[in-house]
Amino acid sequence: MSDNPSNRSNSSVETGYLDVAGGRLYYEVTGAGYPLLLVHADVSDHSMWDEQVNAFAEQYRVVRFDKRGFGKTTSEDGPFSYRQDMAALLAHLGIEKAAILGLSNGGTQVVDFTLEHPELVDALIVVAGAASGDEQSFSNPTETETALFSQYETLEEQKDYEGLVKLGVHVWCDGPNQPEGRAAASVRERIAETLRNNYRLHQEKLEPQPLEPPAAGRLSEIHVPTLVIVGDFDESGTVAAANTLAKGIPGAQHAVFQGVAHMVNMEQPERFNTLVLDFLAQALPQ
Repeated sequence: MSDNPSNRSNSSVETGYLDVAGGRLYYEVTGAGYPLLLVHADVSDHSMWDEQVNAFAEQYRVVRFDKRGFGKTTSEDGPFSYRQDMAALLAHLGIEKAAILGLSNGGTQVVDFTLEHPELVDALIVVAGAASGDEQSFSNPTETETALFSQYETLEEQKDYEGLVKLGVHVWCDGPNQPEGRAAASVRERIAETLRNNYRLHQEKLEPQPLEPPAAGRLSEIHVPTLVIVGDFDESGTVAAANTLAKGIPGAQHAVFQGVAHMVNMEQPERFNTLVLDFLAQALPQ
């Protein structure tokens, strides 16, 4: 299918697969304008951006994809690089520079990507993410968090996938220190569905290669406009990690969403979309 923006309206969606070393990436492109790459969390897939794509595509060429181990993307066992996958996708689409937005581990990965490929990034948005190698921010969990993550390890050892889905929905949708069922049922149900699909479809033994040296000691090397977003109901380590990012990246903006856990964009999509679009309007070249 042609990738010429003139062949697409803002409402049209181009879908495709890109063969990369040891894998096949599923991607979607919507809209026209300056490129904006969306990188999903590890509790979901590309569909977590459903409430963002149409709003963003009114002004931008929005690219979203499934990482290895998620959604419609397939991969062989063994080592690979998330950063190289992203670079390969941008190259395939003829994109020389982009704004990049990632949530959770996707947020960590877009920080790493910016450090490894600064020539490809014009603006950076990190949501509920951390700098790779930032162990300090996660060194003082609450008692509740410690118990929940111990339970997670037990369920993982037992391969109790339905138990992992239930626990994951509580931790990442409600917030680990909040009552179970706090988040809207629609958000909880969508994350439960994608978690089940990922556990069911993907059992690859993947070996993502870390950035060396990691981002934690290199945040001052990032020189693009940056926005850091986090929900105050998120895991305490993630809240601390967002603060570390905002302080460490020169000139970074920091927004804390009240009454929201990990899936900020899904819990408060309208506010999230407005904040991101306002930031991009100021950050990107006109």
